Amino acid sequence: MDDAVSCRTSSWICCKFSSKLWRILICQHHICVMKISDLQNSLTDHVKCKLFDSFCSYYSMYGHVAKLAEEIKKGADSVEGVEVKLWQVPETLPEEVLGKMGAAPKSDVPIIKPSDLTEADGFLFGFPTRFGMMAAQFKAFLDATGGLWVTQQLAGKPAGIFYSTASQGGGQETTALTAITQLVHHGMIFVPIGYTFGAGMFEMEQVKGGSPYGAGTYAGDGTRQPTDLELAQAFHQGKYFSGIAKKFEGTA
Repeated sequence: MDDAVSCRTSSWICCKFSSKLWRILICQHHICVMKISDLQNSLTDHVKCKLFDSFCSYYSMYGHVAKLAEEIKKGADSVEGVEVKLWQVPETLPEEVLGKMGAAPKSDVPIIKPSDLTEADGFLFGFPTRFGMMAAQFKAFLDATGGLWVTQQLAGKPAGIFYSTASQGGGQETTALTAITQLVHHGMIFVPIGYTFGAGMFEMEQVKGGSPYGAGTYAGDGTRQPTDLELAQAFHQGKYFSGIAKKFEGTA
């Protein structure tokens, strides 16, 4: 195989005519983002990459975080040389409880295992809030990454955050702020969006989720869906994060 470079993973095959191929893993809960193979500059022919056959992470009980993750993926995919795969973290509640809570049916997005994170070069983690912090399902997933923490296998990798809350005072900033501790202990590098979304960050005529920490939305009683502006911010985060991630690779 003279021209093609093969990445060990599974499920599907992608081809890129780029000197660098990244995979961004969006760990939904949503999320997560990742990059993958680095090719020599002289490589101008196609690259064959088989995505790894395992599970990855994100959590969305009512579908709001899932919608943000889909837009983030679109934004990230718009950057040349970047690929994104969505994953969700395992559910921890029994079906009976989920039914009583009116949770949405789970999507067919694959489920992640902590060990899968080592295949990624960057992450976007998404989750709903519970009392101003990330939902327990996503926290349980991160709690299972102790083996990766001991060996610092995720250290130096860029990571971003996005989220959903029920109300305007429900944790749009505290959910992200308290989640940063997870990144810090793993040695990951937090990549916020700051005010790069421009005028959309100063919107005062309509309710809008999100903050300089990352994209966000309000779920209300569950019937409110992400607005066009919130989805646009999510798209921007994916695109912006991808650009930053490529800069990391360029200086590696």
